[in-house]
Amino acid sequence: MIHSVGNACSSGEKRVRMPAVAGAFYPADADTLRETVVSFLSEASSAEADKEVQAVIVPHAGYVYSGSTASEAIKAIPSDAVYKRIFLLGPSHRAAFDGASVNNAFDSYATPLGQVKVDREVCEALKHADPVFTYVPEAHAREHCLEVQLPFLQVHLQHVPPIVPVIIGTQDLAKLRRIAQALQPYFTSDNLFVISSDFSHYPSYEDANRVDKATGEAIESGSLRKFLDALEKNARKGVPRLATSACGQSPIAVLLLLMEGRKDLQVRHLAYCNSGDAIYGDKDRVVGYHAFSIVKKAEADAFALTGEERAQLLQIARKSIDYELARKTDLPYDSTKMSPALQQHCGVFVTLHKGGKLRGCIGNLIGFLPLYRLVANMAKLAAFEDPRFYPVKESEMKDIDIEISVLSPLRKIQSIDEFQLGRHGIYIIKGEHRGTFLPQVAEETGWTKEEFLGHCARDKAGLAWNGWKDAELYVYEAIVFGEEK
Repeated sequence: MIHSVGNACSSGEKRVRMPAVAGAFYPADADTLRETVVSFLSEASSAEADKEVQAVIVPHAGYVYSGSTASEAIKAIPSDAVYKRIFLLGPSHRAAFDGASVNNAFDSYATPLGQVKVDREVCEALKHADPVFTYVPEAHAREHCLEVQLPFLQVHLQHVPPIVPVIIGTQDLAKLRRIAQALQPYFTSDNLFVISSDFSHYPSYEDANRVDKATGEAIESGSLRKFLDALEKNARKGVPRLATSACGQSPIAVLLLLMEGRKDLQVRHLAYCNSGDAIYGDKDRVVGYHAFSIVKKAEADAFALTGEERAQLLQIARKSIDYELARKTDLPYDSTKMSPALQQHCGVFVTLHKGGKLRGCIGNLIGFLPLYRLVANMAKLAAFEDPRFYPVKESEMKDIDIEISVLSPLRKIQSIDEFQLGRHGIYIIKGEHRGTFLPQVAEETGWTKEEFLGHCARDKAGLAWNGWKDAELYVYEAIVFGEEK
């Protein structure tokens, strides 16, 4: 048995996070461990793995209890899939803190099957992206929820990429939304998100089945609101000994936040059991285990806005600025009169022009609020917070035209051959450096593709002119519309 409790050893100058629960949650002997995992995977569903798996939700109990369910989620991932990195998100069982702890202190994680590299550069980038990310050593030292996923990934995947280990210690929705915002640029098809969570804790076997069914159906809907409502309803039922409906509710909530507005993704329920189903299981006090995959739909529904919806957004943008100038406290919209399209979470930019010249432009690529609310916020920021301009004055408003760009989800590209000048906006990420140009910038400037990328790298992302060549590139499309004067 491996008894290293949390932790670190040095291999030369490299720091290795040693196993904390080998010999307890799973076998410590490498051959036995491999045979155990292979056995679970061989007994998992023989259904063909989905070609594009973006995330899985996997239990994290001892293998004797949850290994069969965990294998269903892992086997849903194509074994020959090539991911750039794997984001491991789990709840904190060992430390109390109000945020997310990303483990950038180690170069790799060890299991009896070998070492898995940590993408420390991305870990650092997350800490710089938002102070909600920190490093809390005790959150990782003896934590099992991420560690137990690694042997399954090591056995199943032909190529195991670097990992980004994140333990979430908060249930504050505002903080969870900030965590999701920082992770959003990485929530693309070339990264895999592994969400670690068990479900009901300690009710009877029959009660667990009922409680977990409600929670599972809410997750399968892909709706954060339905998930949170299910947790609340389960808590109000007075189920004896029910301590929680999902110990990983925060990582699951972050996943559902990442999925908001993504019509191209769907949740698939793969398997369920609880500890009472295991050979050593006690049916009086059980823990529930679900497995889910989040996959790309065959065809994504195209996002569109009607003429009436566009006019409504333009009116909200103008009213937001007018109300701010007049110091009105009323909302510039009636939230009860918003269509489903206007309630979706989409990225948006609001641009102000005066006499044909730029007067302000602020936006958000992610879409962390319903579209109508984000338009209101971005309009005010464009008018009063764009650091390139003085705040807009009331006397100027009659001469200002408003333009809105509603954005599609970000899509990672491998080559600039995939980038279409004039159709696509570009988003450049390299470490802490980030910058974007909207699609219409190409028409306004007359730049070539290389000039478009060079200016974005240098002028927006703060890189060298050719900095885009070794950066991560994402494209998006925009529905662009403006006021008719």
